[in-house]
Order: sequence, then C-alpha cells, then structure tokens
Amino acid sequence: MARSSNNSVLLLIILVLTFPLWIGLAGGLIGLVAGLFGLVIGLIAGVFGMLAGLIGGMFGFVGWVFDGLFDFDMHPFNFVVSPFLILLFIVAVIMVYRSKQQTVKK
Repeated sequence: MARSSNNSVLLLIILVLTFPLWIGLAGGLIGLVAGLFGLVIGLIAGVFGMLAGLIGGMFGFVGWVFDGLFDFDMHPFNFVVSPFLILLFIVAVIMVYRSKQQTVKK
C-alpha cells in the first residue's frame, strides 16, 4: 500500500508542478480552434466580397456603356442629351407613326 501512496503523491507533485504547462496547452488549443474558426469566417467573407466585387463591376461596366451611349446626366441644370438618344427617339416616333398608318389602312 505504501508504494501506491508514493505513486499518488508523485503524480500529484508532477501535476501541480506542470499545471502552468497544462494551462498553456489548453489555451493554445483554444487559440488554435479560434484561429481556424477565424480562418473559415475570413475565407467565407473573402468569397462573398469577391462575388460582390464581380457583380458590382459588371453593373459598373453596364452603367459606363449606357452612360456613354445615352449620356444622361440627371443633375438639375445639367441635362445633356446625346445625338444617339435623339436618333433613337426619332426612330421610335417613326415606328409609332407607321404602325398607326398601317392600322388606318386596314
């Protein structure tokens, strides 16, 4: 029985003396898990950011093209209409006029 008692005391001394080591290991594991969780969240946020950037870039490109063609500036006292838009309006008026002429002939 004395041998078992000595082993228990030795085990208790080892645990007490290495307690900071166990705390450090536990804290390190918690930090590792938190870091991996942060990595996953960061990757997900990066993918969503990339998708948002691509979608925004496409809308920006479409807006840039249409702004170049139609040249709308909706600010007060600064409304300029491009020749392309005037031509488009004239073609639309001609199409409406011709469609009304064809319905009258029938």
